[in-house]
Amino acid sequence: MSHGVQSHSALGRIVNELEETAIAIILGLMTLITFINVVLRYGFNTGIIWGLEAVTFLFAWLVLFGMSYAVKVTAHLGVDAVVNLFSLPKRRVLALVAAVICVVYGALLMKGAWDYWAPFAGLDATTGRWFPTGFADSRDQAWYETVDIPMPDWLRFIEPIMNEGETYGKLPRFIPYFMLPFGMALLLFRFIQAGVRVFTGQATALIVSHEAEDDIEAVKHMNAES
Repeated sequence: MSHGVQSHSALGRIVNELEETAIAIILGLMTLITFINVVLRYGFNTGIIWGLEAVTFLFAWLVLFGMSYAVKVTAHLGVDAVVNLFSLPKRRVLALVAAVICVVYGALLMKGAWDYWAPFAGLDATTGRWFPTGFADSRDQAWYETVDIPMPDWLRFIEPIMNEGETYGKLPRFIPYFMLPFGMALLLFRFIQAGVRVFTGQATALIVSHEAEDDIEAVKHMNAES
């Protein structure tokens, strides 16, 4: 994480811990479930029925967490060949323009993610084509369930709230789908953070990574030592 810009605010530290912890847990769970399923399949001719669906959801969560985390550590790839032709002050202006575009883009993604997820949670989607202008009555889809993932008993308390007292046979979809608006909120937060860094002079670019150049330099250094 040395190549990323650390946030010293309390909110920034909380988000950092949340992202890094979640990514580590998700990777561990994906590895564990897949490993157990392989052993059961080839060793005992059986398997975890819900394993594939669970890993699919976990992978989607990993991608959505990774989107915001990659903004934080400037790991998203970008092309700055044209931008580098300008002087430093002009590059800063271009970076600020890019930051505004990214924030608007993140807000649009956030709206779309909420509008998709909200009906699954028995909530209303927003009105307005581009930006929220209110809320519209949405068809309650809180009873929608996943295909194979069983409903944990410790989550049964949500049934009177979300499913009118009816029992869930499988995990309701609004739980794994919650990562859509949450992930977009994290991405929007990271875009705002990156824009603030450029505005305050802590950075001159938004999220451009020079991973390829860094790898080439590392190989050159290794060859020089050998």
